[in-house]
Amino acid sequence: MTAEELVYGCEGNGVPQVALLDASEAGLDADALRRWARRVAAASGAPYTSRSYRYPYALVAWHNQPVGTDIERIGPCDEAFAELICTPVERPTTPGPFGRDIYLTSLWSGKEALAKALGDAVAYEPSRLASPALWPRGRAGTWRAEELRAPPGHVAWLCWRSSGTSPALASPKLERRGALMEPVR
Repeated sequence: MTAEELVYGCEGNGVPQVALLDASEAGLDADALRRWARRVAAASGAPYTSRSYRYPYALVAWHNQPVGTDIERIGPCDEAFAELICTPVERPTTPGPFGRDIYLTSLWSGKEALAKALGDAVAYEPSRLASPALWPRGRAGTWRAEELRAPPGHVAWLCWRSSGTSPALASPKLERRGALMEPVR
């Protein structure tokens, strides 16, 4: 069986490659999904890789510079969660057109992707790390960030260090292409 992956980015344009693996389409359990994601990362041959899991999905990114990615399921976000993850500037004052839960989940996912790209996701206190969601044009110095179009009910982020010349992604989305490799059961 050949499973399809959703892939984003193009080799050689200064933008990371990203694959969204769908365990439900491939008939895999959570452990097999993790093995598949590790294989995709290893097969990339890239010096920097990042993986994120939110069953039934795994998001894998690879690049020639530090890279981080994260996928999260949108769920209820209470005031304690907002207090834990938000800088004072990021604190929601009104629900906004997309809702508080989507906003907070997206902030969290962006921070997770950035912390992974910086080298150690657990080394950064979320309430002290500015979310890439608020970066002007998705840029902060040599760092780039994009919110990816994720499966329904999810948010996904990609952060990477660029050479300073890589463009912001014109249309951040995951596109269906042929499989990079088959899943391992």
